[in-house]
Amino acid sequence: MAQPPAVDLWAPFITDTLLEVRTGKMKPMRGLDTVQSGIDKLRCEGPVKVTSTGIDEDEHDYTFHGGPEKAIHGFCSTHYAALQKEYPSAAQDFKPGGFGENFVTAHMNERNVCIGDVMAVGDDVSGTLLQVSLPRQPCFKLNTRFQLKDFAVTTWKTSRTGWYYRVLRPGKVQAGDTIRLVERRHPKWTIERIQEYLHRKTDDEAMNAELAAIEELGPESRGQFKSRVAKAEAKARKALNAPNWRNFKVAEKTRQTPRIVSFVLEAVEPIADEDEAELMPGAHAKVKLGNGLVRAYSIVDGDKNKFQLGISLEPSSRGGSKYMHETVEVGDVIQVVAITEAIELPLAASNHIFVAAGIGLTAFLSMAEFLKRINYSVVLHYAVRSAEEVPFRDRIEKLGDSVVLYDKSTGQRLDIRGVVGGMKWNSHLYFCGPKRLMEEAARETKILGILDKEVHFEAFEADISGDPFEAVVANKGNKILKIGEEETLLEILQAHFEDVASSCSVGNCGTCKIGLKEGRVDHRGTALAEDEKEISMLACVSRGTGCITIEI
Repeated sequence: MAQPPAVDLWAPFITDTLLEVRTGKMKPMRGLDTVQSGIDKLRCEGPVKVTSTGIDEDEHDYTFHGGPEKAIHGFCSTHYAALQKEYPSAAQDFKPGGFGENFVTAHMNERNVCIGDVMAVGDDVSGTLLQVSLPRQPCFKLNTRFQLKDFAVTTWKTSRTGWYYRVLRPGKVQAGDTIRLVERRHPKWTIERIQEYLHRKTDDEAMNAELAAIEELGPESRGQFKSRVAKAEAKARKALNAPNWRNFKVAEKTRQTPRIVSFVLEAVEPIADEDEAELMPGAHAKVKLGNGLVRAYSIVDGDKNKFQLGISLEPSSRGGSKYMHETVEVGDVIQVVAITEAIELPLAASNHIFVAAGIGLTAFLSMAEFLKRINYSVVLHYAVRSAEEVPFRDRIEKLGDSVVLYDKSTGQRLDIRGVVGGMKWNSHLYFCGPKRLMEEAARETKILGILDKEVHFEAFEADISGDPFEAVVANKGNKILKIGEEETLLEILQAHFEDVASSCSVGNCGTCKIGLKEGRVDHRGTALAEDEKEISMLACVSRGTGCITIEI
């Protein structure tokens, strides 16, 4: 069989041929029966109708695909030959239609197609007119389709994702039609170059601002650039006015269980910019209490203007939960600072398995809801002392069969080894609970060979005590600090310097990470990868041995 002629992907595009038109119906994915997808698309014979929302009878998971801004997905078939060589285990699946594309072409690709390009399809001057709207941002379904972990991430790293069209003028299309470039509004912004700043150079403020101003760029991508601009502006304002304690009024106080009370806090002076106020699931709020204590709590839901906390009254409380339960009432004003997102959700994972006990639910409830809402496979294993100890019961019930509840009073036991050992391919694990659960989870995941990048530990209590030690702050005039048995390095640093950031204070988020120049450290917490521990430490929980040298 003759090989197709080589295609120069960097050569300019003026016209190309529509080799295939494909459509598909929603159905369970191979290897992931609980998730519906329209990625399996079949070739269309003869003309098909194109409307403002795409090709007639083509179905989508509208969480990620479809709609006016993603009406049609185009992909360059020339990529498939390279992918077959790079991933021989999936070579049989790398063929036209493999990426779930509607339009199959050979020359048009991410290097010569620009955002805002207007394309005419067919020879009829009054026929279908399209405009390039977005680079595709592949989701976990590509990993599952090809049975390759992290493959979706690789596609945007190598700019082999395809792109979306919006429909400017409906019509009909068919295989063999000519695709012709009619107008190029942004010649310097190819799909490949946009992906450079969308994924690989995310901190270039000038480029973020320029891309945020391109009206033809669809809201999914443009919104990301606009959000970065807003956050950069907020960071600049914060630097000028730090520390920025905000006043919040207690709008609601609700007893969830005999031991857990929820609080809804509402900003006295809300942030006007919606992008700046937005908050993804998995955040923490650091609260300054009236008794002088500062505590960090998981945010159950909400944004930076109004959010909910769930707080358990702990027998060993040093005053934080006791104060919130017994002293704080509706109408009181308390101060909040450092509302921070704890982790970036690993969206390349096909299955998300949450394991929580007691108040540990508050760290994961909004994450589980969010992931299920966008059609990921989600299971929440939740252990409680008794049925009356289940907080946020209405939300738990809405998760339906995604929740496995363990009631200790009836003899039910959470089997962590069974959960971890029975998880599906391409899963991500999350653990939050008391010290005993966390120690068992760390032990079992290590025994079963779970990679660090595939598990997240969210502690809500931390062992901070230990032998006294000294820290030399190299970039602050070699100032020597003494840290006592019950003190943390973070507390001492913040007492001496104003520019020491922190959030969760139990070693989850990494906000307080500082440089380690010299010395031995007892690393605690979960926010550092093994390769970071030689040059970094978490000031909130980790302790030095003897004398260490650090940099903040």
